Amino acid sequence: MWSLGDYTEVANLLEPAAIKLVRACGLESGTSVLDIAAGNGNFALAAATRGASVVASDLTPRMLELGRARSAAAGVEIDWREGDAEALPFPDASFEVVASVFGAIFAPRPELMAQEMFRVCREGGLVAMANYSWAGFLGEYAKILARYSNPAPVPLPSPFEWGDAAVIRQRLGHLASEIEVRPETLTMSFASVEAGIEMWERTNAPTIAIRTMLPPERYAEFRTQAVELMREANRAPRGLELESDYVMVLARK
Repeated sequence: MWSLGDYTEVANLLEPAAIKLVRACGLESGTSVLDIAAGNGNFALAAATRGASVVASDLTPRMLELGRARSAAAGVEIDWREGDAEALPFPDASFEVVASVFGAIFAPRPELMAQEMFRVCREGGLVAMANYSWAGFLGEYAKILARYSNPAPVPLPSPFEWGDAAVIRQRLGHLASEIEVRPETLTMSFASVEAGIEMWERTNAPTIAIRTMLPPERYAEFRTQAVELMREANRAPRGLELESDYVMVLARK
C-alpha cells in the first residue's frame, strides 16, 4: 500500500517533526544512527546533515528508491537497506541511536518491533520515536478510514495507540532504563479545503487504497465525511490549516 500515491508530498508535511526529533536526540558528528521505516528519509537526511553516520531502512522498495534519489540529490551519504521493523537485518547493539518518525508504529506486532529497536541499540543508547496521537485531524481521519475499510482477518492494534503515554511505557518499560514522552503538535497547511482533499486523494496511500476498493457511491460518502472533517478542523481564517497531536519519545537503553 505504501507504494501508492506521491509520498514525497506527504513527507514534506511531516518533515518538521523529523527535524525536531533529530534536535532532541542531540546528535553529534560520527554518531551511528538507524532510521527505521524511513520513508524517503526525513529523519535520515536531517541526521546525516549533522554529520551522523546513518543507515536508513524501509520495507518498501519504492521508498528505498525515493530515499536514495533524495540523499544523492542532497549530496548526503546514507546507507539505504531493505528491512522489516519486526526483523531488522542488523546485529545486536549496532547503533547509538535507533529512530523512527511516523513509520515503525505501523508494524502489526508492536511488542516485537519494540524488541527489535532495542536489540540493535547499544547499551546506553537512545531509541527515539515520533508517534501519531488520536487527538487532532489525523486521528479523526483514521477513524473515518476505519469505518469504510474492510475488517482485517486478524484484529490489529492501531498505530495511533503509540501516541498514548501509558501504552508507550507498557511496551517499552521493560526495555528502557528511562523514558521521556513529550507532547507535540504537527501543523499542515493548504491553500484551501479543496486543495487539501485533492492533495490527500492524490498522495495519501490509505486514501488511494480506499478509493480503489470502494464502489463509487460509497467512496463519495467517505469523501464527504473527509471534507467535513477538514472544514471542522480548520484553524485558519483563510486557506486550510490542520493540526494533529503527536508525541516525541526518547527512551534510553
